[in-house]
Amino acid sequence: MKKFTCVVGIALAATLGFGQAACSQTDESMKPDSIEYKIAVQRATQAAIWGMPAVSMRSAINATKRDLGGDWNDVVYFSKPMVSRHGFLTANNQTPYVISSINTKDGPMVVDVPAASKTTKFFGSFIDAWQLPIADVGPTGDDKGKGAKYLFLPPGYKGDVPEGYLVHRPATYSLHLAFRPVSEPGGTLEQAVEYAKGLKVYPLKDAGNPAPTRLLDAYPKKWDTLPKYDISYFKELATVINDEPVQERDLAMMGLLHGIGLRKGEAFSPDAKTVKILESAIRDAYDFMQWYFVTPGKALAPYWDDGKWLGPNLDKEQAAAGFPFATADRLLVDERSGGVYFWATFIPKKLGGGSFYLMGLHDADGSLLDGKSTYSLKVPADTPAADFWSVIVYSMKTKGFVEGAKTVGLSSLDAKTLKANDDGSVDVYFSPKPPKGAATNWIPTGEPFFLIFRFYGPQPPLFEKTWQLPNVVKLK
Repeated sequence: MKKFTCVVGIALAATLGFGQAACSQTDESMKPDSIEYKIAVQRATQAAIWGMPAVSMRSAINATKRDLGGDWNDVVYFSKPMVSRHGFLTANNQTPYVISSINTKDGPMVVDVPAASKTTKFFGSFIDAWQLPIADVGPTGDDKGKGAKYLFLPPGYKGDVPEGYLVHRPATYSLHLAFRPVSEPGGTLEQAVEYAKGLKVYPLKDAGNPAPTRLLDAYPKKWDTLPKYDISYFKELATVINDEPVQERDLAMMGLLHGIGLRKGEAFSPDAKTVKILESAIRDAYDFMQWYFVTPGKALAPYWDDGKWLGPNLDKEQAAAGFPFATADRLLVDERSGGVYFWATFIPKKLGGGSFYLMGLHDADGSLLDGKSTYSLKVPADTPAADFWSVIVYSMKTKGFVEGAKTVGLSSLDAKTLKANDDGSVDVYFSPKPPKGAATNWIPTGEPFFLIFRFYGPQPPLFEKTWQLPNVVKLK
């Protein structure tokens, strides 16, 4: 009978009453050429793509627990900007960060955001467990730079809601924040860090006399929040499924996950055969999201006609709606995974004009940037950035900094050490070793990489496209 159930196939076996369990006991089942194996890999692959935004955030809180000895509702701050030992998707290296993962399972939580000072203001957002933007902070956010107490209520909360708060009802118990304390002209790093440390997180029930918020300085540590594309990916996803409410939009996916052992209310403990399937699936999912990322017109679209510098390919309707990555007809699974959260985090609810990013994946000849060659980028003196410009190297593999690199990026704020040309332009070099006489203008690579060129205080010539950033040139 064992042989019969697998020959006729799982569907017929189930109809006849033998079910999947009977087939799984045979010698023929779960081989790579069996229908059971193929379907399991397909479902697990789609699950990994669907779960990308949630896994990324779960990796962040797990990093806080593992690397910093912290927990939910602690505040992680940086006493200096991030460097290569810090694993964070496409972070910048000009400003420090303040980050927290908050959990409302035990009741409503308050985040007390300080008012902007004469020297520092916040720029950043709150997001839920699936990275759906909840609210922005700072002068461009809900508090308008005046500071506010943001109150987050758990799903299904029916208790009293006090006055004096900016109230939000996320669809998930967990939420996350990432703010940058941005210095005003004349402000110092030390002032920005002290301002960031003024952020307070506490339960609403303790609002009358809240305990001091626990502050953790991540700068001295190796804080690695980057998702790992191995079996741990599915363990993270299983935790999210168990900890968070299942939303109506995800019911069909939950039905598919049931067959690979990802079931709400059950511990995730895959056997050796299932681990093999999941490891195959996560490789396929990664390869798909990588393809989506590097293919122009998918995650990124050409900004100028020659197509070498790319901009995020964000749908205008989604931007206007606050990036739910959903329409009346479908959940935008690929667009939110390979399109955004495979390489980025914390999209604001409302896009502002304070900064503008361009992505460099290709050289002037159209080839992807490799880690062995030497490249140069001429940054013109008239670059339309009222505040400053920056260019940062990111690992094509991880989408974080190149680990071990002594320098991850350069900017016009480094003017004292950068060598400028007679016309005021600056040549920046990207290579495994510094070009002769150009060490101050060099960013190490050593592996396939991409660039993000940021304009802080972008000016009209950039948007009118009367100005163009030169392409990256591969040197012979």
